[in-house]
Amino acid sequence: MNDLQETPPARSTVDAPSCEQRRQALKIAVIGMAGLGLLRHVDASFADEATDKRPQPGDRLVDINGDLAKPLKADDIKLASKPILAFPFDPATKKARDGSRLNKLLLIKLDATVMNVETKARSAAGVLAFSAICTHQGCDVSEFLPEDKNLLCFCHFSKYDPLADGAVTAGPAPRNLPTLALQEDNGELVVAGLLSSAPGAKTNT
Repeated sequence: MNDLQETPPARSTVDAPSCEQRRQALKIAVIGMAGLGLLRHVDASFADEATDKRPQPGDRLVDINGDLAKPLKADDIKLASKPILAFPFDPATKKARDGSRLNKLLLIKLDATVMNVETKARSAAGVLAFSAICTHQGCDVSEFLPEDKNLLCFCHFSKYDPLADGAVTAGPAPRNLPTLALQEDNGELVVAGLLSSAPGAKTNT
């Protein structure tokens, strides 16, 4: 009498993943997620760098007290009136470079017919641009004195001549106010170069 033998079930041709394989897959997933987080951090770092960066050629200018996404035009600046404080605006990232107060700029419009050749060359429709940070102790230069055509810092009353490359005319400021060349593009004010020197007091340079 033959013994009856039970036929074993057919084995799948696809083996279930082993514990080691599952661990490897989990490790890859964790690394991928960490890498994604790192990329986000890198992207944020680049964004911060762009907003901190000093004015660059091609930047537009935006009113600090207005719409930070609306480029200023030469016609927005009134002749011989209170200066407008502005930030450079990066057209590539569509963001104002407002990550550092050292990026504050002062815009003043003066009669182009009284400008010397060098001053007129860096102006746009009579608009001149300077760093708005006093070279004495880093306060804001925010006023224009029509009687002597000087820019004024109220902190310690340093004065600068906008028609003489921002030269110091009074007060304790140790050096000229840095200048910034401008040009026009369809009426908009566009940065045409780099600041003539580092902005702010010596401790900030």
